[in-house]
Amino acid sequence: MRVIVSGSAGFIGSHLVDLLLSYDYEVIAVDNLVSGQKKNFKQHKNNPNFHFHKLDIRKLDKIENLFEGVDFVFHLAGLADIVPSIENPMEYFSTNVSGTFNMLYLSKKYNIKKFIYAASSSSYGIPKVFPTSESAMISPEYPYALTKYMGEELVMHWSKVYNLPSISLRLFNVYGPRSRTSGAYGAVFGVFLAQKISNKPFTVVGDGNQTRDFTYVTDVAEAFFAAANSFLNSEVINVGSGNHYSINYLCDLLGGKRTYIPKRPGEPDCTYADTQKIKKLLNWQPKVSFEEGVKIMLENIDNWNDAPVWDKKSIKLATKTWFKVLR
Repeated sequence: MRVIVSGSAGFIGSHLVDLLLSYDYEVIAVDNLVSGQKKNFKQHKNNPNFHFHKLDIRKLDKIENLFEGVDFVFHLAGLADIVPSIENPMEYFSTNVSGTFNMLYLSKKYNIKKFIYAASSSSYGIPKVFPTSESAMISPEYPYALTKYMGEELVMHWSKVYNLPSISLRLFNVYGPRSRTSGAYGAVFGVFLAQKISNKPFTVVGDGNQTRDFTYVTDVAEAFFAAANSFLNSEVINVGSGNHYSINYLCDLLGGKRTYIPKRPGEPDCTYADTQKIKKLLNWQPKVSFEEGVKIMLENIDNWNDAPVWDKKSIKLATKTWFKVLR
């Protein structure tokens, strides 16, 4: 099998590359390295089945020659994080929406057998029902969530109108080694691990009783693989752990002091995926427990040595736009 992985140097993309190469797939890895890092696949530099291309998916003419003879396209490239999406909505639209359009256009042109899209559970906004099923109301709270959902709508539209076999996977709170360690204030694990290395207190939002459906990255990679090799088409499917865990419990597992910062608007008190559909249609279920996953993160804590160490003051400054815009 010959496949394209966009966003291949990123957190989830690089783990998917690992999995695909373990099955002897030929992998065409595409990434503009804006947030991805080549070191995430340095272990494959001598693998003849691995081909990396530093390209931007927004430049149609630059990526077209990669699609000839490709079987599957795994589209994970995109911009993440909340505050940057509020401050730079045009950049997010061009990457997450227009970039997705380009990937779909070329996939149709070259008769790709299956298109797998990395969607986001943030499209649910602040859910009212838990666990949250794929039929729940869509209500994006910020531009990142909106653009990821617009990308999903494009994928489903092209599947219906142009008969391009496609599956959209809505990912819930993915964590694991290689998650982003620098840049904008974002994912809780990156924040907490850098604070632990520096012996600083964990900056817990609100009272810490909010829960998240933390899903380990290798389990997510397995979901992409299962979706591509299924007979499914035009399906939107949640990918979650099947449980949810409080931020206070995460602090307990990591071990360390904590301090509390104001609750933020536009954030749900709970994310918790209904995973009945993925279990039934793909025979998939997570293998790595939350406790085991956190243990692995602690064993790899040196990866966060160069990560920014956030505190109350720097977080307040970084999230100023968040409080100003969101309600």
